[in-house]
Parts: sequence; structure tokens; C-alpha cells
Amino acid sequence: MTRNGKRELTEAIRLRYLQAGKAAKGRILDEFIAATRYHRKYAIRLLRHGPPPKPSRKRKPRRLYTPEVARALVQIWEICGCICSRRLHPFLPEMLEVLERQGELHLSPQVKALLLRMSRATMDRLLAPARKKPRRGLSTTKPGTLLKQAIPVRTFADWDEAQPGFLELDLVAHCDDSTGGEYVHTLDTVDVATGWSECVAVPNRGQKAVFAALQTVRQRLPFPLLGIDSDNDSAFINDHLYRYCQREHITFTRARAYKKNDQAHVEQKNWSIVRRLVGYDRYEGEQATVLLNALYEDLHLYINFFQPSMKLISKQRVDNKVHKKYDQARTPYQRVLESAQVSEADKERLRQIYPTLNPVTLHRRMEEHLNAIWNLTAR
Repeated sequence: MTRNGKRELTEAIRLRYLQAGKAAKGRILDEFIAATRYHRKYAIRLLRHGPPPKPSRKRKPRRLYTPEVARALVQIWEICGCICSRRLHPFLPEMLEVLERQGELHLSPQVKALLLRMSRATMDRLLAPARKKPRRGLSTTKPGTLLKQAIPVRTFADWDEAQPGFLELDLVAHCDDSTGGEYVHTLDTVDVATGWSECVAVPNRGQKAVFAALQTVRQRLPFPLLGIDSDNDSAFINDHLYRYCQREHITFTRARAYKKNDQAHVEQKNWSIVRRLVGYDRYEGEQATVLLNALYEDLHLYINFFQPSMKLISKQRVDNKVHKKYDQARTPYQRVLESAQVSEADKERLRQIYPTLNPVTLHRRMEEHLNAIWNLTAR
């Protein structure tokens, strides 16, 4: 007998059972148990109190974040360089304001309200289909031993992160899967205190090319260059750069060999800026260098004004776990304005530049430069 049949039988004989005498109730109960195969105590309970009410169908929860909200979030996320939710979440209100001021985004009040109330976990869930897995590149560091004893070692624990002007340097090779021959490199630099990043393409890893790129970086910085910290690559550990730093009173230090954590800031930028944007293909010659530098002209504005980052505040080990605490994500531009060591004249120059920038226009120009660069790879 089906469940509905048992329910109908219970409804049919229940009234007769309640009105019958003791002997008649026993006969009705025996017939009911034989038909339904219920336990006797459960059958008595059903006939006395009736069958339990039918369970109501659970209604599916109404979707709060509609596809329109998800599309708007993905659009903003792509404009912001596909950053993680911990960086995007605190920067979202300002980015919405910038995009609306520049006329690049038109959202209804409902969609805008939902974006502003969205949590980081919800952002991760909605952005999951659009994320991609990373790839790894080759290391091309060639040790320079001539001046290693003259240049002091600085570890990750020795930095003064309150004073802007101390840069970590590294070279990123655009060589695909082979390090043979001559190919383009990117000089990647990052200020430890503010996260201000600058990239310059060089046609080779020669000392003169790298030195010229470092001078370009120095001209772009919104604060004086006080110190540089490199790995043990011969492109940096050489007499030309060493004497220049002595003459200009720039502190020159190096990391320990095979200790990438000593340059954790620039190593992280190698992936989050250069590799994610340019990729791992091989580029050679002057044309590729010019196109990459045209890309980096827009990139340094886009990264420093519209890419928030987090800084580690504290780290505590409890048993086998390390608990890290970060500050609220802010852009390098915001950190420079908050720094008491940066002059008001330098801050005012940045304040005049910021309202003129359109992140969508910068992103569009960067895509055009990338298409031109990738056409070189195709040829």
C-alpha cells in the first residue's frame, strides 16, 4: 500500500474507530494493522490523533544577487585587474565613484546598493567562474660575485616600512621555455613602504640597459629614491651601479642567495603585475621593447592609482598554524598621501593627476598595447 493509500485509509476508518466500543476498536485496529503493517502502538496513535500534516514544500530562497549584479561585479573586477576580493571589497565604493564620474558605468540604484552591501565571500562565489589558474616561468638570475662583499646583505626583517623611497628590484625574463639567445626583460621595482610599483622594459640584461631603466624609474617616483635592494644578479651587482649609488648617496643592499622571501614584495609583483599582464611568451628586439614600454607607461598609472593592496601588520604562530593580520586594502596613491615622510609638493602633484585619470581608458589602451605585443609573438 502506498503512503497516500495509508493516509486515505486512516482518514476513512478513524471516525468509526473513535465512536466504536472497546471490542469493536480491537477488531478495527487488527484490520488496520493487517492492511498497513504498522506497529500496534503507532496505529493506535494514528487512529486517535489522525495522520501528521503533509510536509509543506520548501520554497527555494529568492536569489538576491541577480545575474545583472554578477555581470556588473565581473566588469568592475576586470577593470581592477582581476584582484582578489580582500583587495577589491574596500576599494569598491571609490572605484564605483570613479567609473560613474568618468561616465564608464551606469548602474541602477538597486544594483549599486547590492554591490556596496556584498561581502567578500559572495564576491568570491560570483567571481569563481571567471578566474583562471596561473602558470610559472623560468629563473634567469646569473650570480654576480665581483662586488658581493662590498654590498651588505639585507633580509626581509630589516626593512623600515615607514619611510618611502626604498625599492626592491628584480628582472623578469620574457624568454618562454628557453633562455638561449638575447631577449627582452622587465625591470620590476616596488617601494616597500607604499607599494608604489614601476616597470621598465630593457632589450637585454646588460648593465647599461638595466642602469638606464633604473634612472627612468627614479624619474617616475613621486618621492626621492633613498635605497635599492636587489638579488645577487650580475645585472645589479656591478661596479657601474655600485659607484652610482655611492655618488648619489643611495643605500645599496642585496638579498641572501636562494632566499626569495628577502625580496617578497617584488617577487609578489612579478606575478601579480608582469606575468598576469604580459604572460610568458618570448619577446626579442627593439620593437618589442618599445611596445612593452608603451604598455608600462599606462600600467604605472593604472597600478598605482587604481590597484589596492594589503600590507602585513602582524604574524603570530599558534601550534602549527600561522595567523596573519593585514591592514585594509589601499592603493599606493592613497598610501603616499597618508605618509608623513612625503612632501606636500609631491602629494599635490599626485592630487592634480588623479582626477584626470580614467581606469577604463587606461585599461583599454593597455589591451591595445597587449594585442600589438601578442601579434609579435604570432609572427
